[in-house]
Amino acid sequence: MILSSIRGKLLGGTTSPAESSPRPRAGTAVLSLLAAPLNGLVVRALADKPKRLAELRADLGGPAQSTLRGNLTKLMELGILSRGSGPRPSGLAYQLTEFGRDVLLAVGAVEAWLRMAPQGPVALESSAAKIAIKALIGGWASTVVRALAARPLTLTELDKLIDSHTYPALERRLSAMRMAGLIEVDPSVDGSIGRRYTVSEWLRRAIGPLSVAARCERRHMPSTTAPIGRLDVESAFLLVVPLISSVSGADGTFQLAVEGGRADTGRPWAGAQATFESGSFSSCVARLEPRPENWALGLPSAWLEAVIGRDPEALRFGGDVDSGREIVRAIHDALFAESSLQPQSASRAAAG
Repeated sequence: MILSSIRGKLLGGTTSPAESSPRPRAGTAVLSLLAAPLNGLVVRALADKPKRLAELRADLGGPAQSTLRGNLTKLMELGILSRGSGPRPSGLAYQLTEFGRDVLLAVGAVEAWLRMAPQGPVALESSAAKIAIKALIGGWASTVVRALAARPLTLTELDKLIDSHTYPALERRLSAMRMAGLIEVDPSVDGSIGRRYTVSEWLRRAIGPLSVAARCERRHMPSTTAPIGRLDVESAFLLVVPLISSVSGADGTFQLAVEGGRADTGRPWAGAQATFESGSFSSCVARLEPRPENWALGLPSAWLEAVIGRDPEALRFGGDVDSGREIVRAIHDALFAESSLQPQSASRAAAG
């Protein structure tokens, strides 16, 4: 019964434009950009001031000039970088645009997440970072993350749920995610039915960089990236809410809901029910009730601002308003307590 319910969510039911769009899932375009280490290092190196090519190359530890030029050209084509005007093009300094400043925040969120890796801190310029980011993107885009966010599943169970990928493809996804530390084998399950995989705490915290990346895409790449969809919303709440250990005064079930755009404004179309008992987290399920006793509601953009900026005022609340606001603040703290959303100082390590 539970598997049928999850399958229905993954393969059918009410959808947003994101579920029917061939464009990358929300957050994955910016993260894919940062999976190429040199891109993130360039953006980070330009955080304080514009720099000419020679200065930038020196700060980055001397990567091949042709490689660096190629990355810079791509970043300029995307609108992340610009160059000042002047009579000598070769001497013009590269600088971050407004888009670039938002990518810089994404770099900071990714770095903070990498520092919490299960095997120990991972540097942005390392091959381990590239592997972890790509594994995260693969799991998110394939809906494996959404399925496992609901409950531990075996590979066979995942194969029955997800029609868009073959059994071998799902096996490769799970292998990559497990090697990266994003999922782990559920030790409480009898091995006779096969390995059941469950999400790691590190995967739960990956909603931080995914959220910052998704906000960046909505602001600067709305026509080339998918809008935030129902599966994205459900995945985020199912993964993050269990990270909240307690919310003083919260007692009962709180509906955390995202409303649709355009004609659907004001009507929740995706979300979750989070239950607290005497302030302690109890459960979280991807379900909406027509008349919730306690609720928080807002557009996807409002939820992003509320969670990233720790600003509950971006949302609307009902019922136990004070506890609802504290839950939103607790979500922010669970995702960004280790980060000010600002990247560390530029590394001089070379990147390929």
